[in-house]
Amino acid sequence: DAGHAVCGGHISGMFGFFFCEGPVTCFADATKSDTAKFAKWHRKMLERGIYLAPSQYEAGFTGLCHTEEDVEKTLAAAKEVFAEL
Repeated sequence: DAGHAVCGGHISGMFGFFFCEGPVTCFADATKSDTAKFAKWHRKMLERGIYLAPSQYEAGFTGLCHTEEDVEKTLAAAKEVFAEL
């Protein structure tokens, strides 16, 4: 919504995303991502209490302990941060 190039994928409770046009299907594709922008985004998410993997090359995980409220809070924070970048 904020005009940033982001792509990603998931399988079951594991997810990942890259700050680039997608799809990312191999390491060469992944190296085209904007790691500096990801670092800024990650820091701003931490400031809002959202703890995600600190690198685009790592996977995130959801589990049964995550509630709908957790997911909604995370998505709201992400939208806010994207609007700031």
